[in-house]
Amino acid sequence: MSDSLLVVGGDVVTMAPGREVLTGATIAVVGGRIAALGTAEEMRLRYPGADELDATGCVVTPGMINAHQHTTADPLTRSGIPDDIDSQQAIFEWAVPLHSAHTGGDDEISAMLTAAESLRRGVTTLIEPGTVAHPLRVAAGLKRTGIRARLNGWGWDAEGLPFSAPADEVLARQEELVRALGTTDRVSAWITLLGHDLVSDALFQGAAALAERLDTRMTWHISPGQNDIPGYAQRSGNRPVVHLQKLGVLGPRLLLGHAVWLDDDEVDAILETDTAVASSPGAYLRLGQGFTRAARHVELIRRGGRVALGCDSHNAGDVPDILRAAMLFTGLSLDRGDAEPVHAHEALALATIDGARAIGLGDEIGSIEIGKAADLVVFDTTDPVWTPRGDEALQLVWGMPSHTVRDVLVDGEIVVRDQQLQLVDYDDLRQCAAENSHHLLRRTGITPFRRWPRIAAAELELAPGGPAAPGVTVEHRAAGQTGGSACP
Repeated sequence: MSDSLLVVGGDVVTMAPGREVLTGATIAVVGGRIAALGTAEEMRLRYPGADELDATGCVVTPGMINAHQHTTADPLTRSGIPDDIDSQQAIFEWAVPLHSAHTGGDDEISAMLTAAESLRRGVTTLIEPGTVAHPLRVAAGLKRTGIRARLNGWGWDAEGLPFSAPADEVLARQEELVRALGTTDRVSAWITLLGHDLVSDALFQGAAALAERLDTRMTWHISPGQNDIPGYAQRSGNRPVVHLQKLGVLGPRLLLGHAVWLDDDEVDAILETDTAVASSPGAYLRLGQGFTRAARHVELIRRGGRVALGCDSHNAGDVPDILRAAMLFTGLSLDRGDAEPVHAHEALALATIDGARAIGLGDEIGSIEIGKAADLVVFDTTDPVWTPRGDEALQLVWGMPSHTVRDVLVDGEIVVRDQQLQLVDYDDLRQCAAENSHHLLRRTGITPFRRWPRIAAAELELAPGGPAAPGVTVEHRAAGQTGGSACP
């Protein structure tokens, strides 16, 4: 196989500074990087013998950036947590107990499933925000799929919680993984704390010092809803982000997950320190966290802040689809009546080049420019969503054509071709996920939520007017409750 690849004849949405769309263009990829762009004839002359991927008539974009995506536990219990409970119940009565019961195999399969689904939707980069019990197993699973990712393990030191430990021990675990995975490979390590009000000041400050010493980045959660605010008021008399500013832990190395409920001083603190924010609009809507009432993310963008998009988890944002997140972000901005709302072309930038800048990889990925890593997505435009062809940004964001992703490259390696994963057997992965899910649920005693009764067809008693179903009482059965648990 040649070290060179030509992606031939597509309409290339570059997301370069001039936002050029190069029609009928060919991208030359050499050694995993974008070497040249031009006509097919020119590129074939310059790179004789190169392999070719025919993209004639297709739209080619940079790979999408998902800056906040939990990769474990939830994929094995998809759509299993009810949506009529509040976010605290969803997290601490359901998600955390599931995470605490995960084996290394569960973590690896979950991560592979998340990465496989992400790649199929055109997402080439994931930032895992730290809910990982077995980070080396997760890293192994992500590597097998070919996706680009940054991760580490659980990081909190509040008492009585799964995986909690003294600050020094948490930091030692985090440093061990950074040294094991490095900071620059396709799958490598950041410093990840859970954040909220579940992390001590010593751990926050130690994490910031560790990230500086190891020359890596860090991420944690803060203020997706209002729950963090009273905790910090009691702790220091300050709002959460102001408290972090006073600790000296904000800055360009930090990506804050959420930061929805901010006051003026917190917005100023984020901007003054060049701290980045990952916004996951689908999760805020699913969990009813008040995004339309409180979010200041558009203001952060207008004032020059770094903002990326995320999808959160499979029981919050539901799908790791960044084009869906882009549509929700701009739609909510327009409907809320923001003074300067975000439009489709800007939302697409959040999903690509601006997202890359927010996670500190703007010089490597996020646009199709010579010298950058060849993270590319080829969309099949024969689908009705592309017929007829219109403005590329409008069609990509409002049309949400993730289902038309045909081919995906990461570092120039084809990881999805003709909608099929190339590095893993998806049928085997699906079977493993079902088996692991079954055993996970048996261990926890959790019954996945089912709104409607499920009746085997063989048990139906036919009656005039249709089948007669037995009476069923809907019950939310979370961790700690036993009996009746069943594999979905």
